[in-house]
Amino acid sequence: MADLLATAAQAGSFKTLLNAIETAELADTLKSPGPFTVLAPSDEAFAQLPDSILDDLKQDPSKLKQVLFYHVLYGDVRSDDLAEIHEAPTVEGSVVIVEQQNGIKVNDISVVQTDILADNGVIHVIDGVLMPTILSPE
Repeated sequence: MADLLATAAQAGSFKTLLNAIETAELADTLKSPGPFTVLAPSDEAFAQLPDSILDDLKQDPSKLKQVLFYHVLYGDVRSDDLAEIHEAPTVEGSVVIVEQQNGIKVNDISVVQTDILADNGVIHVIDGVLMPTILSPE
C-alpha cells in the first residue's frame, strides 16, 4: 500500500484535489503517519464549483488550507464507522454532520465510494466540495 497522496494519485480522479493540496502545502501532513480519513471530492465534484470560488481559494492559501482540512478527519474512519456516527471533528477544527438515509452523506454531500485504504488512513470519495461555515457564501 501507499500513503494517502500516492493512493489518491493512483486512483486518477483527484487531480484537482491533489493540485490544491500541493498549492496549500499540505502534502507533508497527508504523508505523515496519521492515520487520517480524507473525504475526497472527485474532479467532477470540483468541476461543479463556480470557477471564481476555486480561483479565489488558490489565491488565498490559508483559506484553501482551511477548506482542505475540512475534508480531513482524525483517525481511520471506515464506512462501518460512518454508518454509526452522526458527526465527526475535522482537522480544520469544525464538525461535519454525517447522515445515513439513502446512503451516507456528509453535510448533505453523498459519499459515492468508501474505504480506499492507504498506509496512513482511508479515503472516501464524495460528489461535492465541503465548505466550512465561515467560508460559506452569504
